[in-house]
Amino acid sequence: MEINFFWIAVGLAAFGYFIGDGLKNFGKPQKKSSYPYLIKEKDLHYHFSLSKAEIEELLDKYPNAPKIELKGTTYYPYQQFIDWLSSSDIYKK
Repeated sequence: MEINFFWIAVGLAAFGYFIGDGLKNFGKPQKKSSYPYLIKEKDLHYHFSLSKAEIEELLDKYPNAPKIELKGTTYYPYQQFIDWLSSSDIYKK
């Protein structure tokens, strides 16, 4: 009977530790990855729920969108592209 109380106490201590550790980080977003998530130009419409024509129009209208070109293939860093779309830079006339 004494061993059962021991394991209950150990379980409660572990439970308290993990809950406390989770609450310590509550409300703090995790750091962004240092590695960019790259999207091929042909796949942009999947990630932004736009048609291919809308993406082509956007990229034609704003050729300064953040991009990387490797071996003839154009990639767009996801987080930088989101930040660029969210900024007021492209909405100024």
